[in-house]
Amino acid sequence: MRGEMYGIHDVGGLDGFGPVEVEPDEPYFHEPWERRQFALGIGAFSILDNGSRFRHSIERMDPAHYLASTYYEHWTTGFATALIETGHLTREELEERAPGFPLSRPVSPLAQPHPGAEITQPRFAPGDAVRVRQWQWPGHTRCPRYVQGRHGTVVRVDVVASLPDVEAHGSTRQKTPTYSIRFDAEELWGELAERGAASVHVDLWEPYLEPATAAEAR
Repeated sequence: MRGEMYGIHDVGGLDGFGPVEVEPDEPYFHEPWERRQFALGIGAFSILDNGSRFRHSIERMDPAHYLASTYYEHWTTGFATALIETGHLTREELEERAPGFPLSRPVSPLAQPHPGAEITQPRFAPGDAVRVRQWQWPGHTRCPRYVQGRHGTVVRVDVVASLPDVEAHGSTRQKTPTYSIRFDAEELWGELAERGAASVHVDLWEPYLEPATAAEAR
């Protein structure tokens, strides 16, 4: 699957965004409206019944808006967009209550997944060497770009779960096995990796993976 560039949300492994600010004793909510948004979000989840659709609505935010807004602002835009797209809210109703409210961009017309049959038996086992497929998909995916094209090792076979790439784009579901994959720091970051840095474990769905030789998995 090929298409548009990676979304602005997929910045794992990139630099140039400034230091990571750690707030001591960070509260659950910084403002009263965030608490309300959390409660409203739980209600919206019960209506949408599709966490992947919600995530993709956030991923489609205007890049400048995404980077300049807070976590719960992402929630607000994402839920409003998803509720309108699913017919639970109209743009006119939103305008009446919040004129000029920013919505996310439309779903790309190229995001048309073709789900295959459900997979119940895992293809890989702990210890298997795998390579993560590399592609640019204009729809939703839970495969971060910093691991795409990289080699790793299966350390755990997890549950059979709905593939987000399909789930986000309609009512269709495709269930496949999921895995915990270990990547050595040098495999991900090359010469930039700190000496002796710990490995990284990433949970991935089976369609993201392909076999690799043991020599390819460091």
